[in-house]
Amino acid sequence: MRDLAIQAAGGFAIFVSVIHGILGETKVFARARIEPAWIRLLLRLIFQCSTVAWIGFGVLLVAAPYMASEQARLWIVGAAVAAYGAGAIGNAWATRGRHFGWMAMAAVSVLAVVGA
Repeated sequence: MRDLAIQAAGGFAIFVSVIHGILGETKVFARARIEPAWIRLLLRLIFQCSTVAWIGFGVLLVAAPYMASEQARLWIVGAAVAAYGAGAIGNAWATRGRHFGWMAMAAVSVLAVVGA
């Protein structure tokens, strides 16, 4: 059951990350007017760094049950919970809870802890 929970956390983490990247490009940066152009590009790249990092955590969560080390599993869960938990708290605070992203990131954190 632990393995299923941690792998579900990883799969959901990847899903949430991809949605984050798509919505950022189609909703946020499509409407944003940022000048000069190089700053706009820099902000888009910084925004997508979190997408790539969260996908990486998702892959690690999916792979964690196949690792021979229980300590590695705990470190992966701890790092993923810190990253997704910080994202959930920041999202909930910044949007005053009106954006669904904080709930999705919190769900990843909870599933990862259950799978630890």
